[in-house]
Amino acid sequence: MLIVVHNNNIEQALRALKKRMQRDGFFRAMKMGLYYEKPSERRAREKQEGIRRARKVVRKRALREGLGTLARARR
Repeated sequence: MLIVVHNNNIEQALRALKKRMQRDGFFRAMKMGLYYEKPSERRAREKQEGIRRARKVVRKRALREGLGTLARARR
């Protein structure tokens, strides 16, 4: 991972680094390593995350296609 500092602006470079680390899931991985997670709990969590991601994709696709109100009304 490479972050370029322009005009000695360390604050902006640090902000960019934090944003990239957040997007890559670095902080989340560190937090998950603080305690032991049973394999069954890990599978359940990963399944829920997958469901959440799939719903997000459907919601984003509906908004792009102009069906935002229909997606809400369906619930």
